[in-house]
Amino acid sequence: MKNSERIILLVEDNPDDELLTLMAFKDNNITNDVIVARDGEEALDYLFGTGMYKGRDLSIPPQVILLDLKLPKVDGLEVLRKIRSNSVTKILPVVILTSSKEEVDIVNSYQLGANSYIRKPVDFEQF
Repeated sequence: MKNSERIILLVEDNPDDELLTLMAFKDNNITNDVIVARDGEEALDYLFGTGMYKGRDLSIPPQVILLDLKLPKVDGLEVLRKIRSNSVTKILPVVILTSSKEEVDIVNSYQLGANSYIRKPVDFEQF
C-alpha cells in the first residue's frame, strides 16, 4: 500500500494544536500522509469530494479521522453525524480529539458513533 493510500484526516482549526499533532506523529514515526481540514465544511468537502476537493479520488478514504468538536462553519458533531449517515463513510474510524471536557460532548460523540474520545493534553510531552 502506497503512503498516499494511508491518509489521516486531521480536522483542526487551531494552528497550535495542528502543529502539536503533526509533531507528535513525527516523533512517533507515523509516516501517513496527513490531510488537514481547518473547519467542518472543508472536512466534509474532502470526505465527499465536493468544493475544493471536487474530483478527488474517493476510492482512497482516510484510514482514520481525527476530529475536533469546536469547529467553524460546521461543528464536529455535525461532521460526525454526516459521516455516519452516509453508506460510504459510515465505517470510517473517527477519533474525537478535542479540548472539550463537557460530559454532554462525550455522550453525544459516542451516541453519534465515534470510535474513541480523547481530550487534548495541555503540554506537548503528554500529547
